[in-house]
Amino acid sequence: MFNQLFSTTALADLPLTNRIVMAPMTRCRTTQPGDVPNALMAEYYAQRASAGLIISEATQISRQGQGYSFTPGIYTTAQINGWRLVTDAVHAAGGKIFLQLWHVGRMSHASFHNGEAPVAPSAILPQAQVWVADESGKGAMVDCPLPRALETAEIAEIVDDFRRGAANAMAAGFDGVEIHGANGYLIDQFLRTTSNLRQDQYGGSRENRVRFLQEITAAVVDEVGAERVGVRLAPFITARGMNCPDIIPTILLAAEQLNSLGIAYLHLSEADWDDAPVVPLSFRQQLRNTFTGALIVAGGYTPEKAELILSQSLADLVAFGRPFIANPDFPRRIATGQSLAQLDGATLFGGNAKGYTDYPAAT
Repeated sequence: MFNQLFSTTALADLPLTNRIVMAPMTRCRTTQPGDVPNALMAEYYAQRASAGLIISEATQISRQGQGYSFTPGIYTTAQINGWRLVTDAVHAAGGKIFLQLWHVGRMSHASFHNGEAPVAPSAILPQAQVWVADESGKGAMVDCPLPRALETAEIAEIVDDFRRGAANAMAAGFDGVEIHGANGYLIDQFLRTTSNLRQDQYGGSRENRVRFLQEITAAVVDEVGAERVGVRLAPFITARGMNCPDIIPTILLAAEQLNSLGIAYLHLSEADWDDAPVVPLSFRQQLRNTFTGALIVAGGYTPEKAELILSQSLADLVAFGRPFIANPDFPRRIATGQSLAQLDGATLFGGNAKGYTDYPAAT
């Protein structure tokens, strides 16, 4: 029934056993202090290694890039060694895994920055909350404060942080990296007129607003090779004060520039709430004509909907998020027609093995 989903493919020279991607999902299970990946995380990812490709949870490239408690980093030796536990476990189980590189920008809280304001393209209050936990691990969603605008000279430092993050990811054994340019985080904030009011070379025109993403991607490509790089974008997501009237042509310009860099894939994060805007066919066709690498789509896809978009050649892989949480053997359940278990929403962020590695595979 799902011939497309279970056909083999490749990202550049990286072979994939199917077209099912495990989407990046924040779970906040690192060891403290230091936001260090651990053996529990290795078990979690290895349980789900039957996906054609795993994209890791978003991982901050620096302390400045953090916006949620207990999310992993990729900027210390301990973090690199912790991630090596994960990649070794996934590879031993036959899987492939990319690390998602992350800077949250204004989607943060002063508690992560020694009481200082988070950074952003412009000092605009986001309509957003982040998860902040105390030392005991008890957390709550709190409002993001007013950020400060980055100085022009600081932007080059963040580009270098992405470069180092990519190098560290490869040292940790990942098969590649995905640059997180979606969902209202720092790169996305630069792309949109609603969050970027800069007057320098990083603001104003589409070309200027795309410049930050282009510079980051070029630096990462130079570090690890274009065939090991993907980028996630979110053209139709409007939450968190990101409803930019110019975002579609901006995204298409970004896709054109990313195509010229020869990256392996673009990953579209599509809105997945009940009354979310439908992605127009015209946009999908424009993107396909603009970007010649692989296209991954994510956002509330069912196996049936995934099979359809693959058969229409409008995507090459489909990412699934929450179904992978309660169903570590999600691909096999699809293939055999077995029912899907439901996740426990109370255990999504923080905690221990409960609601993380204790979901059983189907019998």
